[in-house]
Amino acid sequence: MVLSTLKDSARIESLHPLFKKAFDYVKSHDILNTPCGRIDVQGDEIFINNCNPELKAANEQVLEVHRDYIDIQILLEGEETIGWKPLDNCTNLTKPYDKEGDCALYDEPGTSYSTLKPGQFAIFWPEDAHAPIIGEGKVRKCIVKVKI
Repeated sequence: MVLSTLKDSARIESLHPLFKKAFDYVKSHDILNTPCGRIDVQGDEIFINNCNPELKAANEQVLEVHRDYIDIQILLEGEETIGWKPLDNCTNLTKPYDKEGDCALYDEPGTSYSTLKPGQFAIFWPEDAHAPIIGEGKVRKCIVKVKI
């Protein structure tokens, strides 16, 4: 997991060959004022889920993991807490991995939590179980999906 700001994204762009293109797109487009939904950046290699979710209490949120995509979760408006736990420590699988949706779910709490403000992001690799959209109210965020 990585936590940082869009302003400092250049420091981590070398971690994956598609990160620079993903961050350049986000920084050069007004995603906050773009309608919610999928935004294709580079087909299935890089795409964005632009969303406006209702936040949940931490005890109502489950951990999710992905195998085929890295998540770059970028907060655009509001405040969001995201839980994290190493996948190796997850034990309560409630939804087995679904290849089509690239997701498995675990019903257990994270071991640490970070709160994002607008312009901040968190990156989650397949070994990072994460519980996003924790808090109160709604937020605007985009989830950049980067093919591994």
